[in-house]
Amino acid sequence: MGGFFGTISQQPVATDIFYGTDYNSHLGTRRGGMATYSEEKGFLRSIHSLENTYFRTRFEDELPKFVGNAGIGIISDTDAQPLLMNSHLGRFAIVTVAKVNNAEELAQEFLADGMHLSEFSSGKINPTELIGLLIIRGKDYVDGIENVFRKVKGSCSLLLLTEDGIICARDTWGRTPIVIGKRDNAMAVTSESTSFPNLGFVTEKYLGPGEIVRLHADGMEQLRKPNKRMQICSFLWIYYGFPTSAYEGKNVEEMRFHTGRAMGESDPTEVDCAGGIPDSGTGMAMGYAAGHKVPYQRGIAKYTPTWPRSFMPANQNMRNLVAKMKLIPNADMIRGKRCLFCDDSIVRGTQLKDSAAQFHELGAKEVHMRIACPPLTYACPFINFSASKSELELITRRVIQDFESGATEATLLKDAHTAENIAIPEERLRAYATTGTPEYERMVAEIARRLNLDSLRYTTLETIIEAIGLPKCQVCTHCFDGSSAFTLEDDNLGE
Repeated sequence: MGGFFGTISQQPVATDIFYGTDYNSHLGTRRGGMATYSEEKGFLRSIHSLENTYFRTRFEDELPKFVGNAGIGIISDTDAQPLLMNSHLGRFAIVTVAKVNNAEELAQEFLADGMHLSEFSSGKINPTELIGLLIIRGKDYVDGIENVFRKVKGSCSLLLLTEDGIICARDTWGRTPIVIGKRDNAMAVTSESTSFPNLGFVTEKYLGPGEIVRLHADGMEQLRKPNKRMQICSFLWIYYGFPTSAYEGKNVEEMRFHTGRAMGESDPTEVDCAGGIPDSGTGMAMGYAAGHKVPYQRGIAKYTPTWPRSFMPANQNMRNLVAKMKLIPNADMIRGKRCLFCDDSIVRGTQLKDSAAQFHELGAKEVHMRIACPPLTYACPFINFSASKSELELITRRVIQDFESGATEATLLKDAHTAENIAIPEERLRAYATTGTPEYERMVAEIARRLNLDSLRYTTLETIIEAIGLPKCQVCTHCFDGSSAFTLEDDNLGE
């Protein structure tokens, strides 16, 4: 996914940019970058790979070079940022949190107009460069950003460090967040409000969908009003968000605790203890323990000295290895007990299957799993949710594919996908995605069997919406029910 931070002050900002950006490190692991601006030195920028190290270790030695009273930083899970651009609008540095589904189409449009584009070594188009080129086609910055809103299929939130302040623009449907903070003689902007407390900032405003503001040290100026409609990603609360962050005024940990408590109060399953799969399952597990009136115990712990971040390598074999190495079960806490664990979601199921087998081997009497969201049935077309190349990487879709293809029980017991790649009608997919239907119950039971769980339950969509506290129409739940009324073709200004 990715996250950014920016600040403008009457004092030098290098330290604030350094720490504020670092507080977004749980959102990505590929690239990190910083840029500052001063009238004397102009724009100063640095970009480093984070795949084998951490943001702080890459940038700490460079801090003295970042002079100026305004700057931005980025943790990116896609391309190297910030980019520096010069145009008729002026000079600026740009960072984006974006998913550009129509990058090739936009690239061809630019090439047809006689413009040139750089490429990654892989041959792929640089999405942040595309967004920057769309901006400089405008008559001013606002017109250029609205051009991004009109042209990009997917989502794009961005910061522009200009010679006259920092321009902040939230994507047109508000799928990803932007939070504004304030302290004496300084303003800040970030993807994660977690960046604010230790730097002395207080949350001032959550930008609305499509809203554009310009920050100066003494305040902010609205350049474009927010759109009326919003589709903020529900997975921000379920998985991406750091526990101390808040989106649209709703705290992440509070939301997770609420979903867990609701599950615990309604679950008839008898267990001896409840625990969370670190890190994002912890809040739900504490809520479940409170609601079910059982002890909260850490039957599995994350080895934080060398595995502090939640994202993992793109290579699936390495992902499997890292997933196993960073989580250490505590046999003394689970031996002989009916153990229940909470986790944010089940994507492929590989890690959970290995964990369940390990819990049984270490002497757990029973292993039950409770998931903080409904089954992931649809791939996300709006933000960079995962590295999945196909919907069939989702365990739900593999099970549905097997069922709908007419695979025999003998085939299912082999626990391998052998069904042909048949087209599944939308109404059949929705039957599996709807809680309580015979198809849903059969799918969940099969997932539990394949993962060697004594029982499996998912949080309902209604509980998610209640815990977030926003109307259903303002929350994107597409990955659960395919219900987004705003298709890629309609993903325009959303006014």
